[in-house]
Amino acid sequence: MLIKANCCYSGKDLEAMSFAVNYHKWIVDEFGPFLGDSVAEVGAGTGSVSKLLLEKPIKRLLAFEPSANMYPLLEELIDDVRAELFNDFFDLQLVERPLDSVVYINVLEHINDDVAELAKALKALKPTGHVLLFVPALPRLYSSFDAEIGHFRRYKKNDLIDLVTRIGFRVVKARYFDFAGIIPWYINFVLFQGSLGAARTALYDRFVVPLVRIVETVVAPFIGKNVMLIGEKPKYI
Repeated sequence: MLIKANCCYSGKDLEAMSFAVNYHKWIVDEFGPFLGDSVAEVGAGTGSVSKLLLEKPIKRLLAFEPSANMYPLLEELIDDVRAELFNDFFDLQLVERPLDSVVYINVLEHINDDVAELAKALKALKPTGHVLLFVPALPRLYSSFDAEIGHFRRYKKNDLIDLVTRIGFRVVKARYFDFAGIIPWYINFVLFQGSLGAARTALYDRFVVPLVRIVETVVAPFIGKNVMLIGEKPKYI
C-alpha cells in the first residue's frame, strides 16, 4: 500500500480487509478478462489480492509493496515462480518490458499525485493494455478513518473518468460498486468516527457481499461505496 509520508504503514485496514475474501474475489473476477499475461500490482500489501491474481491464468506478476512492515508478510504469503516481489514503489526501471495490465485496488487514493502515477502506468503498458482501478467513492463519505489510513481523497465516478481520459486512456468500463456499503460506512465512520473491525468485515463479506454481487451483476448501481474503472491504452500512443 502506498502511503502519504513514508514506508511504515500500520496496515490496520489491511488486517481487517484480509477477512473480505468474497469482496476481493469479486473485484478480481471483474478485472479477470482484462489482466492479460503480464500484470503489475501496485500496493500489494500483505498479498491477499496477489494470491487471487495468481489464481488467474496469468504468466507474470510484478507485486510492488514499499511498506517496510507489510513487505515481509507479502513475501511470506506469496510463493509462486510467476511472481516477482519488490519492496519499492512502482518503478518503470523495474518493469523491464511492457505490461498487459497495471492493477490498483484500494491504492490510488493513497497517492498524492495520482496524475503522475497513472501517467507512469500508461507508459508501462503495451498498446491496448489496461489500467484496472478500484477506489473509494463519494467525497461525502470521507472520514477521520480515511485520513488515519492515509487517504488523500475519495472519488466521484465522473471525476475518475475525466482523470484517466486526460492522461490518455480510453475508458472501457466505469461503474459504482457496493451500493449496500454506503449506509454502514456513513454511520460507522462519518457519524461515529469508528474503525474497520475484522469481525464486522467478515460478517459483511460472508452474508451481504454475495447478495450484492448478484444484484449488481444484473443492475449496475447508480451510486456506490467504491468506483471500479477499466481503462485501455490506445493502440497508437
